Amino acid sequence: MKIAFFSTQSYDKSFFEDHNRDFDFAIDFFEVPLTEQTVNLAAGAQAVCVFVNDRVNAVVLEKLAAQGVAIVALRCAGFNNVDLAAAARHSLPVVRVPAYSPHAVAEHAVAMMLTLNRKTHKAYNRIREQNFSLAGLLGFDLFGKTVAVVGTGNIGQVFCRIMLGFGCRVLAYDVAEQDALKQAGVIYMPLDALLPQADVLSLHCPLNEHTKYLINDKTLARMKPGAMLINTSRGGLIDTRSVIQALKSGHLGALGVDVYEQEESLFFRDLSDHIVTDDMIMRLMSFPNVLITAHQGFFTQEALTQIAQVTLGNLKAFTEGKPLTNAVRPNK
Repeated sequence: MKIAFFSTQSYDKSFFEDHNRDFDFAIDFFEVPLTEQTVNLAAGAQAVCVFVNDRVNAVVLEKLAAQGVAIVALRCAGFNNVDLAAAARHSLPVVRVPAYSPHAVAEHAVAMMLTLNRKTHKAYNRIREQNFSLAGLLGFDLFGKTVAVVGTGNIGQVFCRIMLGFGCRVLAYDVAEQDALKQAGVIYMPLDALLPQADVLSLHCPLNEHTKYLINDKTLARMKPGAMLINTSRGGLIDTRSVIQALKSGHLGALGVDVYEQEESLFFRDLSDHIVTDDMIMRLMSFPNVLITAHQGFFTQEALTQIAQVTLGNLKAFTEGKPLTNAVRPNK
């Protein structure tokens, strides 16, 4: 099988070439994202492998099918960038990596929270300039604080347990409650009841029609003044304009995001010699209580190993006619 990889970074090529020794697929790596303009690069391939910001819409899927592509493999857990109904119409199965190292993303969320709280990023820069003052670096004890978690799938569950280990009171909201978390001490409640109690709110849910702009003017208004918001899931969970207003008014105490709703034109690129024209992210970057990382929550050796192994395993199962246990299907 020949696979066309899109949005390829150097680490993708390294990990996939290493693990492909066990599968012996023919792989073409392309740095460009999959779009209507680049889809012809997949000509001659039987599979495409895509990432979070590739555009797998109806037009692209139609062209892929016409070129003989037989399967779409996501090397990530999220699939909001894929038109699943269109894929089904063209008989294109879509497979993903549902549970690559949930510890990687959960631990990154904790790192962002600790950094914002204790301001270690600012302290690092100060010390390098021989400024040993502690002014402006005051934080708070996490022990005893209320941490709210929206979404208790694989990543959310790991995050909850880490927060319990810190001695936090952990609240959660999810349509599917986890009995094991309840037994561990996590308290489930409706979102409206959870928001006013949270000192820290961390998002770990997928992006879909129900969660788009979950954090908006109304939900922000219900949050406790001075609370911290962390998002390591999908950028579209947050209405960025609403968050900017909440930061300007001082109602939102701090923001940590590893994802951004317009990240497609920014993240995974070196733009240090360019002028960034996205006014919203530039405004976010201007706040002293905002921490932005460029979708690096997944970026650990363990996670990249699992992504490569599961993705190639999904494609091997397809070539052998075996059940696709990691297939994603449209909601009926």
